[in-house]
Amino acid sequence: MASSASGEALNPSVSLKLKQKEGALDSDAKYSASVVGSEDDTDLLKSSTSGSTNANVVKTSNCFSSNDDDMSMDDEDNDDDDDDNDYDCDDNDGFLYDDGDDCMTLQSQFDNVDLPPGVEATLPWLNDPSPSEKPSTKTLAISDPPPCSSTVPSEASSTVPFEASSSKELADGNDDSIMPKSQQFKKFDMVEDFSDHHFSRMGFSDEQAPRYWAKRIQDEWKILEKDLPDTIFVRVYEARMELLRGVIIGPPGTPYHDGLFVFDCLFPTNYPKSPPMVYYYSGGLRLNPNLYECGKVCLSLLGTWSGKQNENWVAGQSTMLQVLVSIQALILNAEPFFNEPGHESSYVGAEGQRQSRKYNEDTFILSLKTMIYTLRRPPKYFEDFVLGHFRERAHNILAACKAYSEGTLVGSDITSQNAEKGGSAQFKASVAKMMNTLVTHFTRNGSTNCEKFRVEASHI
Repeated sequence: MASSASGEALNPSVSLKLKQKEGALDSDAKYSASVVGSEDDTDLLKSSTSGSTNANVVKTSNCFSSNDDDMSMDDEDNDDDDDDNDYDCDDNDGFLYDDGDDCMTLQSQFDNVDLPPGVEATLPWLNDPSPSEKPSTKTLAISDPPPCSSTVPSEASSTVPFEASSSKELADGNDDSIMPKSQQFKKFDMVEDFSDHHFSRMGFSDEQAPRYWAKRIQDEWKILEKDLPDTIFVRVYEARMELLRGVIIGPPGTPYHDGLFVFDCLFPTNYPKSPPMVYYYSGGLRLNPNLYECGKVCLSLLGTWSGKQNENWVAGQSTMLQVLVSIQALILNAEPFFNEPGHESSYVGAEGQRQSRKYNEDTFILSLKTMIYTLRRPPKYFEDFVLGHFRERAHNILAACKAYSEGTLVGSDITSQNAEKGGSAQFKASVAKMMNTLVTHFTRNGSTNCEKFRVEASHI
Protein backbone atom coordinates (compact mmCIF):
# COMPACT_ATOMS: atom_id res chain seq x y z
CA MET A 1 0.00 0.00 0.00
CA ALA A 2 1.34 3.42 -0.90
CA SER A 3 2.07 5.65 2.03
CA SER A 4 0.20 8.51 0.42
CA ALA A 5 -3.20 6.95 1.08
CA SER A 6 -5.79 9.64 1.43
CA GLY A 7 -7.14 10.74 4.78
CA GLU A 8 -10.64 9.96 3.57
CA ALA A 9 -9.98 6.34 4.51
CA LEU A 10 -10.16 7.37 8.15
CA ASN A 11 -13.32 7.81 10.16
CA PRO A 12 -14.49 11.46 10.14
CA SER A 13 -13.19 12.42 13.59
CA VAL A 14 -9.73 10.92 13.06
CA SER A 15 -9.58 12.24 9.52
CA LEU A 16 -10.34 15.77 10.72
CA LYS A 17 -7.64 15.61 13.38
CA LEU A 18 -5.14 14.26 10.86
CA LYS A 19 -5.94 17.05 8.40
CA GLN A 20 -5.48 19.60 11.16
CA LYS A 21 -2.09 18.08 11.98
CA GLU A 22 -1.11 18.02 8.31
CA GLY A 23 -2.08 21.65 7.98
CA ALA A 24 0.04 22.54 10.97
CA LEU A 25 2.97 20.65 9.50
CA ASP A 26 2.59 22.34 6.11
CA SER A 27 2.58 25.79 7.69
CA ASP A 28 5.66 25.14 9.82
CA ALA A 29 8.48 27.07 8.20
CA LYS A 30 11.11 25.60 10.49
CA TYR A 31 11.29 22.36 8.57
CA SER A 32 12.33 21.86 4.96
CA ALA A 33 9.78 20.37 2.63
CA SER A 34 12.49 18.42 0.85
CA VAL A 35 13.92 16.16 3.54
CA VAL A 36 16.53 13.69 2.43
CA GLY A 37 15.32 10.15 3.01
CA SER A 38 11.63 11.12 3.26
CA GLU A 39 9.34 8.13 3.05
CA ASP A 40 6.37 9.94 1.48
CA ASP A 41 6.81 8.25 -1.90
CA THR A 42 7.72 4.83 -0.57
CA ASP A 43 5.35 1.91 -1.00
CA LEU A 44 4.49 0.16 2.24
CA LEU A 45 3.63 -3.48 2.57
CA LYS A 46 -0.06 -4.25 2.79
CA SER A 47 -1.14 -6.96 5.20
CA SER A 48 -4.20 -9.12 4.85
CA THR A 49 -7.30 -7.96 6.68
CA SER A 50 -8.13 -11.53 7.54
CA GLY A 51 -5.69 -11.57 10.43
CA SER A 52 -3.78 -14.52 9.00
CA THR A 53 -0.20 -14.68 7.82
CA ASN A 54 0.55 -13.35 4.35
CA ALA A 55 3.60 -12.82 2.21
CA ASN A 56 4.48 -9.63 4.02
CA VAL A 57 4.66 -11.19 7.47
CA VAL A 58 8.20 -12.28 8.23
CA LYS A 59 9.06 -15.40 10.17
CA THR A 60 9.63 -15.00 13.88
CA SER A 61 12.17 -16.63 16.12
CA ASN A 62 12.66 -16.65 19.85
CA CYS A 63 15.35 -14.39 21.26
CA PHE A 64 17.25 -17.09 23.06
CA SER A 65 18.65 -20.49 22.22
CA SER A 66 19.36 -23.50 24.37
CA ASN A 67 22.03 -26.17 24.45
CA ASP A 68 19.84 -28.39 26.58
CA ASP A 69 18.73 -31.39 24.56
CA ASP A 70 15.66 -31.79 26.71
CA MET A 71 14.41 -28.27 27.31
CA SER A 72 10.77 -28.14 28.30
CA MET A 73 8.43 -25.27 28.90
CA ASP A 74 9.63 -24.62 32.40
CA ASP A 75 13.39 -24.87 31.83
CA GLU A 76 15.75 -21.99 32.53
CA ASP A 77 17.93 -20.36 29.87
CA ASN A 78 21.04 -18.35 30.58
CA ASP A 79 21.51 -16.71 27.22
CA ASP A 80 22.87 -13.19 27.14
CA ASP A 81 20.23 -11.18 25.33
CA ASP A 82 20.78 -8.09 23.32
CA ASP A 83 19.53 -4.87 24.82
CA ASP A 84 18.11 -3.30 21.69
CA ASN A 85 14.89 -2.35 23.39
CA ASP A 86 16.24 -1.18 26.74
CA TYR A 87 15.30 -4.25 28.72
CA ASP A 88 17.39 -7.36 29.02
CA CYS A 89 15.61 -10.53 29.95
CA ASP A 90 16.77 -13.28 32.20
CA ASP A 91 14.35 -16.14 31.78
CA ASN A 92 12.84 -17.24 35.08
CA ASP A 93 9.62 -18.73 33.87
CA GLY A 94 7.22 -20.84 35.86
CA PHE A 95 4.91 -23.14 34.00
CA LEU A 96 4.05 -25.86 36.45
CA TYR A 97 0.48 -26.41 37.46
CA ASP A 98 -0.68 -25.08 40.78
CA ASP A 99 -0.11 -27.43 43.69
CA GLY A 100 -2.12 -27.91 46.85
CA ASP A 101 -5.80 -28.07 47.54
CA ASP A 102 -6.51 -24.59 46.26
CA CYS A 103 -4.83 -23.51 43.04
CA MET A 104 -5.70 -19.90 43.82
CA THR A 105 -3.76 -19.76 47.11
CA LEU A 106 -1.80 -16.53 47.06
CA GLN A 107 1.45 -15.48 48.71
CA SER A 108 1.85 -11.77 48.14
CA GLN A 109 5.41 -11.72 49.46
CA PHE A 110 6.48 -13.36 46.19
CA ASP A 111 4.94 -10.72 43.96
CA ASN A 112 8.05 -8.57 43.81
CA VAL A 113 10.75 -11.13 43.14
CA ASP A 114 11.80 -13.35 40.26
CA LEU A 115 11.27 -16.97 41.20
CA PRO A 116 13.39 -19.99 40.28
CA PRO A 117 12.47 -21.98 37.17
CA GLY A 118 9.43 -24.18 37.67
CA VAL A 119 7.81 -21.90 40.25
CA GLU A 120 4.97 -19.68 39.14
CA ALA A 121 4.79 -16.18 40.54
CA THR A 122 1.65 -15.70 42.60
CA LEU A 123 -0.66 -13.05 41.23
CA PRO A 124 -3.07 -11.14 43.49
CA TRP A 125 -5.42 -10.35 40.63
CA LEU A 126 -6.31 -14.07 40.42
CA ASN A 127 -8.26 -13.82 43.67
CA ASP A 128 -11.90 -14.68 43.20
CA PRO A 129 -13.95 -11.52 43.65
CA SER A 130 -16.05 -11.46 46.78
CA PRO A 131 -19.80 -11.89 46.33
CA SER A 132 -20.34 -8.13 46.63
CA GLU A 133 -17.39 -7.11 44.45
CA LYS A 134 -18.09 -5.41 41.16
CA PRO A 135 -15.81 -5.68 38.12
CA SER A 136 -12.48 -3.95 38.64
CA THR A 137 -12.24 -0.21 38.00
CA LYS A 138 -8.48 -0.31 37.61
CA THR A 139 -6.42 0.04 34.47
CA LEU A 140 -2.91 -0.77 33.42
CA ALA A 141 -0.29 1.75 34.39
CA ILE A 142 3.43 1.40 33.78
CA SER A 143 6.27 3.72 34.65
CA ASP A 144 9.83 2.85 33.67
CA PRO A 145 10.76 -0.35 31.81
CA PRO A 146 11.37 -3.02 34.45
CA PRO A 147 14.72 -4.79 34.52
CA CYS A 148 14.59 -8.48 33.66
CA SER A 149 17.21 -9.94 35.89
CA SER A 150 17.44 -12.52 38.63
CA THR A 151 17.61 -9.77 41.24
CA VAL A 152 14.61 -7.56 40.71
CA PRO A 153 14.03 -4.83 43.30
CA SER A 154 10.69 -4.67 45.02
CA GLU A 155 9.50 -1.71 42.96
CA ALA A 156 10.05 -3.64 39.72
CA SER A 157 7.59 -6.46 40.11
CA SER A 158 7.00 -8.86 37.24
CA THR A 159 3.33 -8.19 37.75
CA VAL A 160 1.98 -4.98 36.31
CA PRO A 161 1.53 -1.89 38.50
CA PHE A 162 -1.84 -0.23 38.21
CA GLU A 163 -3.80 2.79 39.24
CA ALA A 164 -7.44 3.79 39.23
CA SER A 165 -8.69 4.73 35.77
CA SER A 166 -8.52 8.43 35.10
CA SER A 167 -10.57 8.19 31.92
CA LYS A 168 -13.84 6.86 33.28
CA GLU A 169 -15.22 4.38 35.72
CA LEU A 170 -15.97 0.97 34.34
CA ALA A 171 -19.64 0.22 34.04
CA ASP A 172 -21.29 -2.26 36.35
CA GLY A 173 -21.04 -5.83 35.10
CA ASN A 174 -24.80 -5.95 34.58
CA ASP A 175 -24.91 -2.67 32.64
CA ASP A 176 -26.92 -3.28 29.45
CA SER A 177 -24.94 -0.60 27.64
CA ILE A 178 -21.74 -2.65 27.68
CA MET A 179 -22.53 -4.84 24.69
CA PRO A 180 -23.60 -2.00 22.34
CA LYS A 181 -20.45 -0.08 23.28
CA SER A 182 -18.28 -3.11 22.70
CA GLN A 183 -19.89 -3.94 19.37
CA GLN A 184 -19.42 -0.35 18.20
CA PHE A 185 -15.82 -0.21 19.41
CA LYS A 186 -13.63 1.16 16.63
CA LYS A 187 -10.65 -0.83 15.44
CA PHE A 188 -8.64 2.39 15.21
CA ASP A 189 -9.09 5.65 17.05
CA MET A 190 -7.19 8.63 18.45
CA VAL A 191 -7.22 9.31 22.20
CA GLU A 192 -5.69 11.85 24.56
CA ASP A 193 -4.35 10.62 27.90
CA PHE A 194 -1.06 8.74 27.49
CA SER A 195 0.02 8.84 31.15
CA ASP A 196 -0.30 5.07 31.66
CA HIS A 197 1.56 4.13 28.48
CA HIS A 198 4.70 2.09 29.07
CA PHE A 199 6.82 4.35 26.86
CA SER A 200 5.32 7.67 28.03
CA ARG A 201 8.72 8.84 29.28
CA MET A 202 10.46 8.03 26.02
CA GLY A 203 10.27 9.45 22.51
CA PHE A 204 10.12 13.16 21.74
CA SER A 205 8.23 13.99 24.95
CA ASP A 206 8.18 17.81 25.11
CA GLU A 207 10.24 18.25 21.96
CA GLN A 208 8.66 18.98 18.61
CA ALA A 209 8.94 16.10 16.18
CA PRO A 210 10.51 16.74 12.75
CA ARG A 211 8.05 17.33 9.96
CA TYR A 212 9.11 14.33 7.85
CA TRP A 213 8.86 12.02 10.89
CA ALA A 214 5.36 13.25 11.77
CA LYS A 215 4.16 12.77 8.20
CA ARG A 216 5.48 9.22 8.20
CA ILE A 217 3.62 8.40 11.41
CA GLN A 218 0.45 9.86 9.88
CA ASP A 219 0.94 7.52 6.94
CA GLU A 220 1.21 4.62 9.40
CA TRP A 221 -2.03 5.72 11.03
CA LYS A 222 -3.80 5.74 7.67
CA ILE A 223 -2.59 2.22 6.91
CA LEU A 224 -3.78 0.97 10.30
CA GLU A 225 -7.17 2.67 9.92
CA LYS A 226 -7.68 1.13 6.50
CA ASP A 227 -6.20 -2.34 6.83
CA LEU A 228 -6.41 -3.53 10.45
CA PRO A 229 -7.95 -7.02 10.64
CA ASP A 230 -11.09 -7.45 12.70
CA THR A 231 -9.13 -9.04 15.55
CA ILE A 232 -6.63 -6.23 16.22
CA PHE A 233 -7.57 -2.93 17.89
CA VAL A 234 -5.35 0.14 18.08
CA ARG A 235 -5.36 3.47 19.89
CA VAL A 236 -2.93 6.28 19.05
CA TYR A 237 -2.32 9.47 21.00
CA GLU A 238 -3.01 12.89 19.57
CA ALA A 239 -0.46 14.68 21.78
CA ARG A 240 2.20 11.96 21.50
CA MET A 241 2.28 10.61 17.98
CA GLU A 242 5.12 8.21 18.81
CA LEU A 243 2.93 6.17 21.20
CA LEU A 244 0.50 3.41 20.23
CA ARG A 245 -1.42 0.74 22.12
CA GLY A 246 -2.70 -2.44 20.52
CA VAL A 247 -4.96 -5.22 21.76
CA ILE A 248 -4.84 -8.50 19.85
CA ILE A 249 -7.44 -11.28 20.06
CA GLY A 250 -5.88 -14.74 20.29
CA PRO A 251 -6.45 -16.70 17.07
CA PRO A 252 -8.82 -19.70 16.97
CA GLY A 253 -7.20 -23.12 16.82
CA THR A 254 -4.41 -22.04 19.19
CA PRO A 255 -3.95 -22.21 22.97
CA TYR A 256 -4.50 -18.43 22.94
CA HIS A 257 -8.01 -18.54 21.48
CA ASP A 258 -10.45 -15.93 22.81
CA GLY A 259 -7.77 -14.24 24.92
CA LEU A 260 -6.84 -10.55 24.77
CA PHE A 261 -3.17 -9.58 24.63
CA VAL A 262 -2.09 -5.99 25.25
CA PHE A 263 0.96 -4.32 23.70
CA ASP A 264 2.36 -0.80 24.04
CA CYS A 265 4.42 0.42 21.09
CA LEU A 266 6.80 3.29 20.44
CA PHE A 267 7.84 4.79 17.11
CA PRO A 268 11.49 5.74 17.80
CA THR A 269 12.78 9.21 16.98
CA ASN A 270 14.69 7.83 13.99
CA TYR A 271 11.73 5.86 12.64
CA PRO A 272 11.52 4.24 10.10
CA LYS A 273 15.28 3.70 10.07
CA SER A 274 14.83 1.72 13.29
CA PRO A 275 11.87 -0.59 14.01
CA PRO A 276 9.23 0.17 16.64
CA MET A 277 9.74 -0.81 20.27
CA VAL A 278 7.06 -3.12 21.66
CA TYR A 279 6.18 -3.98 25.27
CA TYR A 280 3.88 -6.87 26.22
CA TYR A 281 1.73 -6.70 29.37
CA SER A 282 2.49 -10.16 30.72
CA GLY A 283 1.04 -9.95 34.22
CA GLY A 284 4.12 -11.91 35.28
CA LEU A 285 3.20 -14.92 33.11
CA ARG A 286 5.40 -16.47 30.44
CA LEU A 287 3.00 -18.04 27.95
CA ASN A 288 5.19 -18.01 24.84
CA PRO A 289 8.92 -18.36 24.11
CA ASN A 290 8.78 -14.99 22.35
CA LEU A 291 6.91 -13.08 25.07
CA TYR A 292 8.95 -12.49 28.20
CA GLU A 293 7.59 -11.84 31.68
CA CYS A 294 9.42 -8.51 31.65
CA GLY A 295 7.49 -7.41 28.55
CA LYS A 296 10.11 -8.01 25.89
CA VAL A 297 8.77 -9.23 22.54
CA CYS A 298 11.22 -11.35 20.54
CA LEU A 299 10.68 -10.92 16.83
CA SER A 300 13.17 -10.59 14.01
CA LEU A 301 11.10 -7.76 12.59
CA LEU A 302 11.68 -5.77 15.79
CA GLY A 303 15.41 -6.38 15.87
CA THR A 304 15.11 -8.30 19.13
CA TRP A 305 16.27 -11.50 17.47
CA SER A 306 18.94 -11.84 14.80
CA GLY A 307 16.92 -13.52 12.10
CA LYS A 308 17.66 -13.91 8.43
CA GLN A 309 18.00 -10.82 6.27
CA ASN A 310 14.53 -11.17 4.76
CA GLU A 311 13.02 -11.49 8.25
CA ASN A 312 14.34 -8.20 9.56
CA TRP A 313 12.98 -4.66 9.55
CA VAL A 314 13.30 -2.91 6.17
CA ALA A 315 13.08 0.88 6.38
CA GLY A 316 10.54 2.19 3.90
CA GLN A 317 8.82 -1.18 3.51
CA SER A 318 8.08 -2.64 6.93
CA THR A 319 5.15 -1.12 8.84
CA MET A 320 3.51 -1.14 12.25
CA LEU A 321 0.61 -3.07 10.76
CA GLN A 322 3.07 -5.77 9.73
CA VAL A 323 4.44 -5.90 13.29
CA LEU A 324 0.99 -6.36 14.85
CA VAL A 325 -0.13 -9.00 12.34
CA SER A 326 3.18 -10.84 12.78
CA ILE A 327 2.71 -10.98 16.55
CA GLN A 328 -0.76 -12.41 16.11
CA ALA A 329 0.01 -14.89 13.35
CA LEU A 330 3.56 -15.98 14.09
CA ILE A 331 3.93 -15.69 17.87
CA LEU A 332 0.39 -16.53 19.01
CA ASN A 333 0.32 -19.63 16.83
CA ALA A 334 -1.03 -23.17 17.13
CA GLU A 335 2.28 -24.76 18.18
CA PRO A 336 4.30 -22.18 20.14
CA PHE A 337 6.61 -24.91 21.44
CA PHE A 338 8.35 -24.82 18.08
CA ASN A 339 8.98 -21.07 18.36
CA GLU A 340 11.95 -22.09 20.48
CA PRO A 341 15.06 -22.22 18.27
CA GLY A 342 16.15 -25.77 17.60
CA HIS A 343 12.97 -27.45 18.74
CA GLU A 344 11.66 -27.98 15.22
CA SER A 345 14.73 -30.02 14.33
CA SER A 346 15.41 -31.54 17.77
CA TYR A 347 11.88 -32.70 18.53
CA VAL A 348 10.45 -34.54 15.55
CA GLY A 349 7.79 -37.13 15.05
CA ALA A 350 5.81 -38.46 18.00
CA GLU A 351 8.13 -36.93 20.62
CA GLY A 352 7.78 -33.49 19.07
CA GLN A 353 4.00 -33.77 19.09
CA ARG A 354 4.01 -34.93 22.71
CA GLN A 355 6.16 -32.01 23.81
CA SER A 356 4.09 -29.55 21.77
CA ARG A 357 0.82 -30.78 23.24
CA LYS A 358 2.20 -30.53 26.77
CA TYR A 359 3.36 -26.99 26.06
CA ASN A 360 -0.09 -26.10 24.71
CA GLU A 361 -1.73 -27.41 27.87
CA ASP A 362 0.52 -25.30 30.07
CA THR A 363 0.05 -22.30 27.80
CA PHE A 364 -3.73 -22.55 27.84
CA ILE A 365 -3.79 -22.45 31.64
CA LEU A 366 -1.66 -19.30 31.55
CA SER A 367 -3.87 -17.84 28.84
CA LEU A 368 -6.91 -18.33 31.08
CA LYS A 369 -5.10 -16.49 33.86
CA THR A 370 -4.25 -13.72 31.42
CA MET A 371 -7.96 -13.42 30.59
CA ILE A 372 -8.73 -12.86 34.27
CA TYR A 373 -5.87 -10.39 34.54
CA THR A 374 -7.11 -8.40 31.54
CA LEU A 375 -10.72 -8.50 32.70
CA ARG A 376 -9.81 -7.21 36.14
CA ARG A 377 -7.37 -4.62 34.82
CA PRO A 378 -8.45 -3.56 31.35
CA PRO A 379 -6.15 -1.14 29.53
CA LYS A 380 -7.26 2.47 29.43
CA TYR A 381 -9.61 3.32 26.55
CA PHE A 382 -10.32 -0.40 26.02
CA GLU A 383 -12.56 -0.91 29.06
CA ASP A 384 -15.84 -1.27 27.14
CA PHE A 385 -14.24 -3.56 24.59
CA VAL A 386 -12.70 -5.86 27.21
CA LEU A 387 -15.90 -6.18 29.25
CA GLY A 388 -18.00 -6.78 26.15
CA HIS A 389 -15.54 -9.24 24.66
CA PHE A 390 -15.53 -11.51 27.69
CA ARG A 391 -19.25 -11.14 28.28
CA GLU A 392 -19.88 -12.27 24.71
CA ARG A 393 -17.33 -15.09 24.65
CA ALA A 394 -17.71 -16.41 28.18
CA HIS A 395 -19.73 -19.48 27.14
CA ASN A 396 -17.34 -20.30 24.28
CA ILE A 397 -14.38 -20.14 26.65
CA LEU A 398 -16.09 -22.23 29.33
CA ALA A 399 -17.32 -24.77 26.77
CA ALA A 400 -13.76 -25.16 25.51
CA CYS A 401 -12.56 -25.64 29.08
CA LYS A 402 -15.19 -28.31 29.64
CA ALA A 403 -14.18 -30.13 26.45
CA TYR A 404 -10.48 -29.92 27.35
CA SER A 405 -11.19 -31.22 30.87
CA GLU A 406 -12.83 -34.22 29.20
CA GLY A 407 -9.80 -34.96 27.07
CA THR A 408 -10.13 -32.89 23.89
CA LEU A 409 -6.78 -31.53 22.77
CA VAL A 410 -6.18 -27.80 23.25
CA GLY A 411 -7.01 -25.79 20.15
CA SER A 412 -9.19 -28.49 18.61
CA ASP A 413 -12.64 -27.81 17.19
CA ILE A 414 -14.75 -28.81 20.17
CA THR A 415 -17.87 -29.01 18.00
CA SER A 416 -16.40 -31.76 15.85
CA GLN A 417 -17.21 -35.36 16.66
CA ASN A 418 -13.78 -36.27 15.36
CA ALA A 419 -11.91 -33.94 17.71
CA GLU A 420 -8.71 -35.63 18.83
CA LYS A 421 -8.50 -36.75 22.45
CA GLY A 422 -5.56 -37.21 24.76
CA GLY A 423 -5.19 -34.45 27.35
CA SER A 424 -3.10 -35.30 30.42
CA ALA A 425 -4.79 -36.03 33.73
CA GLN A 426 -2.93 -33.19 35.42
CA PHE A 427 -4.10 -30.72 32.79
CA LYS A 428 -7.72 -31.88 33.02
CA ALA A 429 -7.71 -31.27 36.77
CA SER A 430 -6.11 -27.84 36.38
CA VAL A 431 -8.66 -26.77 33.77
CA ALA A 432 -11.48 -27.88 36.05
CA LYS A 433 -10.11 -25.69 38.84
CA MET A 434 -9.73 -22.72 36.52
CA MET A 435 -13.30 -23.14 35.27
CA ASN A 436 -14.74 -22.26 38.66
CA THR A 437 -12.62 -19.11 38.86
CA LEU A 438 -13.71 -18.14 35.34
CA VAL A 439 -17.38 -18.76 36.18
CA THR A 440 -17.12 -16.35 39.10
CA HIS A 441 -15.41 -13.61 37.09
CA PHE A 442 -17.58 -13.98 34.00
CA THR A 443 -20.75 -13.90 36.10
CA ARG A 444 -19.57 -10.72 37.85
CA ASN A 445 -18.92 -9.27 34.41
CA GLY A 446 -22.56 -9.78 33.42
CA SER A 447 -22.47 -13.10 31.55
CA THR A 448 -25.52 -15.25 32.24
CA ASN A 449 -25.97 -18.99 32.77
CA CYS A 450 -22.31 -19.56 33.54
CA GLU A 451 -23.04 -21.53 36.71
CA LYS A 452 -23.88 -24.59 34.63
CA PHE A 453 -20.17 -24.90 33.93
CA ARG A 454 -19.15 -24.88 37.57
CA VAL A 455 -17.39 -28.08 38.63
CA GLU A 456 -18.20 -29.69 41.96
CA ALA A 457 -15.28 -29.86 44.32
CA SER A 458 -15.60 -33.62 44.55
CA HIS A 459 -14.94 -33.87 40.78
CA ILE A 460 -11.73 -31.85 40.83
